[in-house]
Amino acid sequence: MTALQPLFNAVTVIFIVATMFAAGLATTLSALRAVLTDLPLLLLALLANLVAVPLLGWGIAALFGLPAAGFVAVVLVASSPGGPFGAKLSMVQKGDVVAGTAMQVLLAAVGSLSFGPMSSGILALAEVGGGVSLDVAALVRTVAILQLVPFAVGLIVRRYARSAALSWHPATAMVSNVTFIMVLAGMLLGSWHDVVALLGSRTLLTGAVLSVVAFGVGTLLATGAPARRTTMGGITAVRNVGPPLAAVGIAFGNEQAVLGALAAVLISGLVVALPIAAVLGRDRDGGTA
Repeated sequence: MTALQPLFNAVTVIFIVATMFAAGLATTLSALRAVLTDLPLLLLALLANLVAVPLLGWGIAALFGLPAAGFVAVVLVASSPGGPFGAKLSMVQKGDVVAGTAMQVLLAAVGSLSFGPMSSGILALAEVGGGVSLDVAALVRTVAILQLVPFAVGLIVRRYARSAALSWHPATAMVSNVTFIMVLAGMLLGSWHDVVALLGSRTLLTGAVLSVVAFGVGTLLATGAPARRTTMGGITAVRNVGPPLAAVGIAFGNEQAVLGALAAVLISGLVVALPIAAVLGRDRDGGTA
């Protein structure tokens, strides 16, 4: 993958920026305000996503005795809340789409700052691979620029040029979806030996278990009607791929084994979370958005 590395890096940057810009274009200040002022829901969601899931990821990875690459991948994924696909899960399960989308972008923004210290602290305490640690300052700076700035720009456009935001959002969302597939494909193709080696392994199982546990934790640590609670479960189950990719590039030099494990964990988590949302949505007539 060495020859294609610059292209992979460029597509990754486009994916992260497009995703957060699209999130900003789709988010209203009133929706964000509603989440921010619902203190019980906000505090429980922050507890679930910023504390509980990272610690559970560490515990599950240790319980399954993962090798270093898989352990690192699980910790990075577990420490990164606010995955954009979480908002899609709220639609699939016909849940509280407005609250889910607002919470997703809020968690992505906060997670861009919390990811570095949390993942670095866990990896240092676990002493994985001889005590791997991340350059927290560089990671926070990189992720904040790639996520917070595009989101803020999108939010401003939505606030002051609503018609432009509504017209730009479909194309931006399509760019996000296409580049997400390209990023996953690049991770798989560039690390296919490592991914094949993981088939039937504990790394794939760990990713699936983490997704199920995170869904349950997010649902339990939420308030409101069942539709809102399971929406928060879906938001918690889907983690944000942007910060882990930045971490792999900064701290691990895009090591193929870590990229392969990261792809395996992300895919296995999505494969488990999507059917859960579909089953929940089957018995609902419509969302609360």
